[in-house]
Amino acid sequence: MTEELEDITKQQSMHEEFEQLIATDKKMEIRNFLNDQNISDVAQLVYDYPEYEIQIFVSLNINRAASVFKILDFAEQKRIINSLPPFKTAELLNELPSDDRTDFFEEMPSSAVRELIKLLNPEELKTTLSLLGYPENSVGRLMTTDYVYIYADDTVAQAIETIRRYGKDSETVDVIYVIDDKGDLLDDLRIRDIILASPDKKISELMDDRVIVLHAHDDQEVASDAFKMNNRVALPVVSKSNKLLGIVTIDDILWVAEEEFTEDIQMIGGTQALDAPYLDTPIMKLFRKRISWLVVLFLGEMITASVMQHYEGALEKFVVLALFIPLIISSGGNSGSQASTLIIQAIATGDVSLSDWWKIMKREILSGLMLGGVLGIVGFTRVILWNSVQPGVYGEHFVLVAWTIAITLLGIVLWGTLSGSMLPLVLKRLGADPAVSSAPFVATLVDITGLLIYFTVATTILSSVMG
Repeated sequence: MTEELEDITKQQSMHEEFEQLIATDKKMEIRNFLNDQNISDVAQLVYDYPEYEIQIFVSLNINRAASVFKILDFAEQKRIINSLPPFKTAELLNELPSDDRTDFFEEMPSSAVRELIKLLNPEELKTTLSLLGYPENSVGRLMTTDYVYIYADDTVAQAIETIRRYGKDSETVDVIYVIDDKGDLLDDLRIRDIILASPDKKISELMDDRVIVLHAHDDQEVASDAFKMNNRVALPVVSKSNKLLGIVTIDDILWVAEEEFTEDIQMIGGTQALDAPYLDTPIMKLFRKRISWLVVLFLGEMITASVMQHYEGALEKFVVLALFIPLIISSGGNSGSQASTLIIQAIATGDVSLSDWWKIMKREILSGLMLGGVLGIVGFTRVILWNSVQPGVYGEHFVLVAWTIAITLLGIVLWGTLSGSMLPLVLKRLGADPAVSSAPFVATLVDITGLLIYFTVATTILSSVMG
């Protein structure tokens, strides 16, 4: 609590000082103030004072302006680029790391990109066009060409001199890459291993040939998994012929992970993934993203009417069965949604794979029997107790009705857990996103089949007294 209060006090003090400086319009003092703040604090000022966002960016040193720009939301980035003077826009775009610049261009309309790339210097233009040439969501779109490389024949002293000369322009110097004269990647070395080695030692003597690489056309999720499994801050990207093309750093992977998580959550909720923040998404685009799934789910639910029509005779003879339809279908849908969400999350984190399907099925059969058994007991008890409070409310055959409810709940909850757990695995096997088997979709599927289970059990148990 004390730390939170200190942070709030610090933020208030920073805001007050910024407001005072803006009021006096002392440009040099504003520049010095902004360049002394943490990058994240300057970004917060941009959000809190949108009317001064251009003044903030014009006042910042260009390298700090680029650092602030790349952590802002896309909507904010777009407003800033559209409002900055052309010369400042050119400075900012050329200063941005190539991977962050590519990511920004990827979100912009193609007409705007055509104009913006004209502001890049020849070297940055070549790099940007190269990165944009890789497929969307590929590792190539994430990589940066700002890295330090050395040669296996270099001494440690020569390598350190190379790092001093080129390290300031690199995305990271935590890892240094070793290549041969042809540009083939040989190994990567941690900077500490180089610094701690004897100056006259050869780099080849430090190599252990345990380099982990990514390929430019790999999916970005492959890169995310590689970082999680190997505890790295950066990984090299190579071509099919093992030429070193660039590197991917952990900060880019964190952005990918956040985007994947957001997309999965939206799809689990029964909507197509949004390409922009919710408030920045036009209402018609939001409508299109949501209506398709709603129509599919609605058409699916219409099948329930056909099922009920088929069993109309049973409902006429035992009207009491209709009272329990919401209870039955909601229990099945809820159990299916639970299972679906758990398995989707487990697939996303790598806790389970397709080869685990039999283990998952066995667990869900056991879980479904236990969950359905408990709900069946609760349903059976509820019918018996309520009939004792209001005799005749469920008719003279209330015990048979109670057994119908109990057995149906056991069956439908078991079916719901199996459907919810297996459907994501089936979609994964077919190459689709498991999140497509969203909770609403599973619930609709179980609603339809749940009614079939319910009326099948009911007609079987009550057939002797239906007449």
